[in-house]
Amino acid sequence: MRPCHPRRNVIRCPHGEALVCTQRHSNNAPSLGDPLCLDCYGHAHHVVWNDWASELWRRTMIALNRSLHALEQAYGVQLRISYGKVAEYQRRGVVHFHALIRLDRVDPADPDTVLAPPSDITAADLAALVADAVDRTAFRTPDYADTSHSWPIHWGRQLDIRPLGLAGDAITAEAVADYLAKYATKATEPSGLPVTSRMTAEAAGRFSNPETHLGRLIAFAYELGTRPEDWTTEQQRKDWRDTWGRLRRWTHMLGFGGHFATKSRRYSTTHKTLRTDRRTWRRTQQQEWRRRHQLDDDTDDDETMLIVCDLTLAGIGWNTTADAQLTAQAAARARAYRDLAREERSTA
Repeated sequence: MRPCHPRRNVIRCPHGEALVCTQRHSNNAPSLGDPLCLDCYGHAHHVVWNDWASELWRRTMIALNRSLHALEQAYGVQLRISYGKVAEYQRRGVVHFHALIRLDRVDPADPDTVLAPPSDITAADLAALVADAVDRTAFRTPDYADTSHSWPIHWGRQLDIRPLGLAGDAITAEAVADYLAKYATKATEPSGLPVTSRMTAEAAGRFSNPETHLGRLIAFAYELGTRPEDWTTEQQRKDWRDTWGRLRRWTHMLGFGGHFATKSRRYSTTHKTLRTDRRTWRRTQQQEWRRRHQLDDDTDDDETMLIVCDLTLAGIGWNTTADAQLTAQAAARARAYRDLAREERSTA
């Protein structure tokens, strides 16, 4: 058993018992985010949890919607859960979610309309349903390749439910957007990993340091996500790609491959609607510009032409053989990179 972190005032663990740190640390302390004992920490479970966190959230929302049946029968209405959430990395490299969860009443004649629930249903009732759904939702991952080992996936004890309000005033769309934008960071900088693109075997080997917490997370994510050599059939490749292969694809995100900002369909306007409105606005602006300039051209009797410069053809090809050689080398590197990327995708 290796000694615990030397920078901490700790109770050491001879047999893996729980550790306690009694020292206060500043926000910039280098030891923050590191486990008290590297050998006692479950790095494999850590990256696996990141990989299955999105599935855990999906099952939690299913359980929460099912728990609305009692309220629907009691008040004679149809209810629906709407949410918007963002994922954020903790200092130790595990993701956690910030979510705005809203209870809506459903109009059977117009399901897209957002209506307030009965006034007798309070925020405390919704908070109790959320806490119960979080507590009841848990599952085990599929067995790892050619083994009978699986990992339990469930929420931790750090559940903080707060009714959202602004001193009794109505919540504005700007306030909700500001809250979500505060945590919407698709990066692993808080954990200390500067890589933002998918890792190759060379990059994973360079960042895999068994003496650091982050290095072990990278090593476990890449190793667990590497397909066994005897899994050669098309079905095995597909199964691996849809399950454990995600760990290798998302090693640079410490196993988390989910979207960092998601919402239910009726929580707010859809991206499709926003794109349509943006396209319509641009077309209107272009048509207005053409109409205005067409009128200007029709009303002007005198044409004024300003010649800024004259352009002539200097030649075609490369000026020197050195330029041609540099271009050929750049093209060869680009082809090698494409071949490597294609090989990585086929083996994932």
